[in-house]
Parts: sequence; C-alpha cells; structure tokens
Amino acid sequence: MVETLLKKIRNKKAVVGVIGLGYVGLPLVREFTRGGATVIGFDIDAAKIKALAAGKSYIGHISDKVVKDMIASKRFRATSDYRELRHVDCILICVPTPLSKMREPDLGPVVATAESISANLRKGQLVVLESTTYPGTTREVVMPILEKSGLKAGQDFYLAFSPEREDPGRKDYSTRTIPKVVGGLDAASLELATACYELAVETVVPVSTCEAAEAAKILENTYRCVNIALVNELKVLFDKMGIDVWEVIRAASTKPFGFSPFYPGPGLGGHCIPIDPFYLSWKARQYGLTTRFIELAGEVNVGMPEWVVHKVTLALNDRGKAVKDARILVLGLAYKKDIDDIRESPSFELIELLHARGARVEYNDPFVPKTHKMRKYDLGMKSVPLTKARLKAFDAVLISTDHSSYDYQFIVDNSALVVDTRNATKNVKRARGKVVKA
Repeated sequence: MVETLLKKIRNKKAVVGVIGLGYVGLPLVREFTRGGATVIGFDIDAAKIKALAAGKSYIGHISDKVVKDMIASKRFRATSDYRELRHVDCILICVPTPLSKMREPDLGPVVATAESISANLRKGQLVVLESTTYPGTTREVVMPILEKSGLKAGQDFYLAFSPEREDPGRKDYSTRTIPKVVGGLDAASLELATACYELAVETVVPVSTCEAAEAAKILENTYRCVNIALVNELKVLFDKMGIDVWEVIRAASTKPFGFSPFYPGPGLGGHCIPIDPFYLSWKARQYGLTTRFIELAGEVNVGMPEWVVHKVTLALNDRGKAVKDARILVLGLAYKKDIDDIRESPSFELIELLHARGARVEYNDPFVPKTHKMRKYDLGMKSVPLTKARLKAFDAVLISTDHSSYDYQFIVDNSALVVDTRNATKNVKRARGKVVKA
C-alpha cells in the first residue's frame, strides 16, 4: 500500500486535498498546482468557495490571475463538501489554532476537521496536520479521532505533521522556497509526506517524529516572541530614560556577530507569534513545569497596547486635550506593513482601548477597506481617506502599521500630533515636536 501511494505521488497522479483555504492553505494549493499535482481545496466558508470558482482571490499576495490560472489548468477546484475527501490521496490540514479567552489552546477547528476526515477516511490515504500546535497534538488528538473510522494509523492510513511557515508580504522567500519540516508517525508516513511535499517545495527537512516537527515550529515562534518582548520592555525603560530605543537597536546592529536585531511595536500580530508560545506553556503544565521566559514574554507583549494608549493620553494631555472626545486616526489595521492580513493585529485592541476611554476613532489602511466580523472583534468600520483637511481635523494620528505607501512627511506636516509605534517617521523633516514615539 505504501509503494502504491508513493508511486502515485512521484508520478504526479496523486490527488492532494487541502483543508482550509486561507493564508496558509491557498498559497500551498498554488505551489502544488505549479508542481503538476491535482488539488481539491476544502473550506467551510461558502464565500471563499464561491470566490475561487469565479477566479477571484481574497488574499492580497495571491492575484486573481493566479486563481484563474489554477482553475483553467483543470488541476484545482474548491468545495465545501467534505465527502469528496474520499477521492483524494493526500489530505493536508491548514485550519486555525486560536487561543481561548483564558489563553489556552483551542483545538476546536482541528478536532472538527479530523472528525470530518474520519467520516470519509479510506485505506491508503496520507493525512498531514499543518496547523501550529503543541508537541503531541498529532499523535494524542488527531490520531485517535481518525482511528474512529476503524482504520489503524501506520497500517491502514498514514499520518504526519509539517508546520506551516507562511510569512505574508515577504519578497525574498515564498511557500516554494521556504524549507518544509516534516515529521511522521512512523517511517512509512515520513517517506510519503516527504514525497508529497517535494511536489510543492524545493527543500524538505525530515525529522524523526511528529513531536519533533511540532516542537520545531513552537521554538521558531517562541524565539521571536521572547526577543520581541525584550525590546518592548527595553522600549518602556529607555523611554523613561529619554533614550531612543530605535537608535540603540541601530547602533547595536553594527556588531557583525552575537546580535540579531528585533524591533518593538504596539503589540504582537499575526496568527503565530501572539499564540503559539502559549500552546507550549499550556503543555508544559501537564509535566509540572512552568515556562517562565514564555509567560513573562507574553505578559510584556500583551501589555503593549495599554502602554501605547497611555503614551497617547500623555501626549494629548501635554497639548491640553483629554482623550475623551478626542478625534484619533489609527494608521494601519494589518498586523504588519504592506499586507492585508489582520489576524491578531494589535490595531484592533488599540481602537477598542481608545473607544473605552471615550475617544472618537477612525482608521485608514489601503489594504483593508473595511472591517469584518472576527472571532474577537466586530468594529463595523471603513477606512477613511488620507487628505490634508481630514488629517488636520484629528487631534492625534496613531501609527500602528508602517505601510510603505504612506507619505509620512505629508502626514506629519498636516497633523497636530503623531504617535509613532513603528519608527515610521524617522526620516521626516521639520517635525517641530509633533512626533511622539511609543
């Protein structure tokens, strides 16, 4: 059975099923179709299925042309009918793994997806979990659900874990060129998963177990989380000391060894760094251990939006203006520059915190024309234009996301106050004391 599936994969006869057609799943579909594979995409969101069928993309860095080309090639179609999983050979799970309100893992989407697969699982299929999670999820959570089908993992079907490494907006790396870590439940599962991903990516990195692959992704994101927390904490300290943290980082970066720059911000965004370390922290408690670095880093990063709003309050106060009834423009909803991805963006919390203090808040983001209902937020707002008259009408402009398309000189020239959380105004001339860094 292993050899049969392996031959199908290597001959590009295997059908790949991708469950979850968001920022991870859709780029993966693109690379598999480019690699010559036939792909069926699955999603519970009917609007996504409808858009893809019409050749429309809902992700900024994937164009309509890419979707149209995939459809025209006859190698891709999307559906919400999970019964069609019976017709695929390799099933890749790319669904969200959020946190609960208590900052504990919410594996609801993974569990629901595994149950849908289990109801349609047949002998000889490969199932790979890509959703970032704590070590042990594939073996302890996904495998028992799949085995409810009556089939045995490693014998009747094959199981692996391969963490997604998407980074929307990057120009130097893509889904195809980012090395793909793969860990299998057993040797056969690893061999099949490696062969499958070799259709779509240039470099596959096999590791010994699912748990090793799960831990690798958690390590990557925890490394970034802890280092960002360090510079965020130093930002607060250096602000008290009258030192520009951005100048300090720039100076330290001139050392050719022993230092890697990380940069502060208004909080953490994206689906990985604000969430994944807490998955490991939760798992550690099952072993009677505490992950003090992770928990402290989380505490520092979670507190950044409050600190930024405090800086806005002080800056307005220095100008004889209260936050209550102040008109504030938030620049940027996306969690980082030049993308349309708003998952876990700190901008949403900044807006809610300012609203709670009585401010009248609007936003501008060229990549996000309007907000939509999310798990945690439903602001019902639309992006307002950046005109000279509109800028002059605001009491403060808060730069939350430093999009390259913004003319920061124009913004500063026409604003009464600019609170800059990204050092976006570093090259602005004639600021005349208008800019406050936060």
